Amino acid sequence: QVRLVESGGGLVQPGGSLRLSCATSGGIVSFNGMRWWRQAPGKQRELVAVRLRGDDITYADSVKGRFIISEDNAEKTMYLQMTSLKPDDTAVYYCEYYGWWGQGTQVTVSS
Repeated sequence: QVRLVESGGGLVQPGGSLRLSCATSGGIVSFNGMRWWRQAPGKQRELVAVRLRGDDITYADSVKGRFIISEDNAEKTMYLQMTSLKPDDTAVYYCEYYGWWGQGTQVTVSS
């Protein structure tokens, strides 16, 4: 059974950075198809980034140029590096793999 565990969230000031982690277990052999989502209070869930195949990664326009996906295959962990954070980035962030979801990690951007 696939298991995803996010971590790395917290409180950060505007303009700051955070790196979220999505630790995987349960036999994932490739991060192709892994997605990062976020959901802010009272808003619909938003797709932040999708790792398709190889170096083909798609980012939401709202985070393009500020967020970057990376991974450590040995650790079976995917990362979401977030820079130049804005209050609008405040949300619970989730990783998702073909319908398997983590529990989410809270990111709050506030002064």
